[in-house]
Amino acid sequence: MSDPEAQNGHVSPFLELDRDDWAALAPTVKAPLSQTEIAGLRGLGDSLDLVEVEEVYIPLSRLLSLYAEGAQQLHRATTAFLGARSARTPFVIGVAGSVAVGKSTVSRLLRELLARWEGTPRVELITTDGFLFPNAELERRGILDRKGFPESYDRRALLRFVSLIKSGAPVVRSPFYSHLAYDIVPDAEIVVNAPDVLIVEGLNVLQPPAPGRRLAVSDLFDFTIYVDARTSDIARWYEERFLSLQRGAFASPKSYFHRYASLSEDEARAKAREIWSSINEPNLVQNILPTRPRASLVLRKGSNHAVSSVLLRKT
Repeated sequence: MSDPEAQNGHVSPFLELDRDDWAALAPTVKAPLSQTEIAGLRGLGDSLDLVEVEEVYIPLSRLLSLYAEGAQQLHRATTAFLGARSARTPFVIGVAGSVAVGKSTVSRLLRELLARWEGTPRVELITTDGFLFPNAELERRGILDRKGFPESYDRRALLRFVSLIKSGAPVVRSPFYSHLAYDIVPDAEIVVNAPDVLIVEGLNVLQPPAPGRRLAVSDLFDFTIYVDARTSDIARWYEERFLSLQRGAFASPKSYFHRYASLSEDEARAKAREIWSSINEPNLVQNILPTRPRASLVLRKGSNHAVSSVLLRKT
């Protein structure tokens, strides 16, 4: 356990725990998920296994459940102090990180684990993909090739959605995004019904307010997680994921990326590197990585895709 910058004479807001120290915090319970269930939650190229669930994610889910229960207790105390009655609002967790770093796997896993703690039985997960502008609108704005950059999202709609969640609205709806069609699906929606915990996963969820705006969606989160790794490792994971998709989902004629299905392996690798260097890496460097210090907790991954250390913001 260490202060990640103390050795350099700098003061850091984070306390760093290596994998072994963090694992020692795990409750004396086994993972409530089977190997088959874990495989179903695991994203392409991810190395998630039963050991990592027990050593990394059970302690994390317990910490999050304690934060959520603490927020509920504070709500009850505050309403009693004010002599008022107000509905409990969901505890909202933001999960950020680069394309291909594994944040979707982390989010899905936390949804399953948190729902098994007594104080947080109802857990919902939303991705910010549903708040991307439709492709037609991105084309109209000339930014289809910047999909995933902050300006490609309807940030007002996302802020409105999370604001309704935090206001205690019983039913809140969000647009539905199809990765196969690579677009918003008209007239389709995701319905969120007053969960105990809502996880909001996306590339740019930790962004500060947009220019001219006073509030960002990150201001409404109760806890935030940044999934981190070396840029060179993420680039390699992205390339391998692209090849897996090329051999799988891209083969469907309905896939937006079907045109890549017939590429040779060398051509597919070259295309993946081109997309990474022209879109995903600039977005990571310019927009995503600078938000890492805003997180409550950082999961730092090694080159094998497994979490090597955890940085927790000091309280």
